[in-house]
Amino acid sequence: MAHLPAILLTFFGPASAAMHELRSTYVQFSVLALSSIFFLVDPFAAMPTFLSITAGMDKQRRKAIARKGCITCFIVLSSFALAGQLIFKMFGITLPAFEIAGGLILLLIGIDMLEAKRSPTQESSGETEEASHKEDAGIVPLGIPMLAGPGAISSVMVLVAQAPSRWQMFAILGAIAVTATASYAILSGADRVRSVLGETGIRILVRIMGLLLVALAMQFFVNGLTDLGVIPGKG
Repeated sequence: MAHLPAILLTFFGPASAAMHELRSTYVQFSVLALSSIFFLVDPFAAMPTFLSITAGMDKQRRKAIARKGCITCFIVLSSFALAGQLIFKMFGITLPAFEIAGGLILLLIGIDMLEAKRSPTQESSGETEEASHKEDAGIVPLGIPMLAGPGAISSVMVLVAQAPSRWQMFAILGAIAVTATASYAILSGADRVRSVLGETGIRILVRIMGLLLVALAMQFFVNGLTDLGVIPGKG
């Protein structure tokens, strides 16, 4: 009986260590998925344009447009997440190629965010002006491309390519759902958020997110070069 703890440690120690490592990997991947998707959807930077295209509308109408835009964002990003592997196979795209391309797109968007401005890949002045005359701008341009733009889609596709297991796919879909919900909360209460943070506070927040996005873009880029063997890996 004296050797029972040692026997249990022998049998359950490796399993416990494996579970701990799996849990740690899950948390890291979930944080990566949520941060990269949220930073690229970037509802804070979309606020000024949203307020512009909904100017003169009552509160309920604004909420309806915000809801439709965020639902559109969720559907578009989730569709690319679920069809990501199929798209890679259909077009013969490799993970390193998409990591490098996605990293470059994210880098350009991140640089624009460091200057506290929206990237042309997410919205253009023509789209914003056209939206102000639309009866309902919730789907276009709010849902696409302001929220679910090329950067967010690229990020989702890179994450999908790095997610062979089912739980990682659930983490990506969960991150998309959380981002869409948070975006609705921010946009539907845009006046209140702007009054609390102020224009300066929003710009600072966007710049911080831009800095983190640039770092994430470089990591995607380095991962792609490492997978191609251009630069040596860690081991």
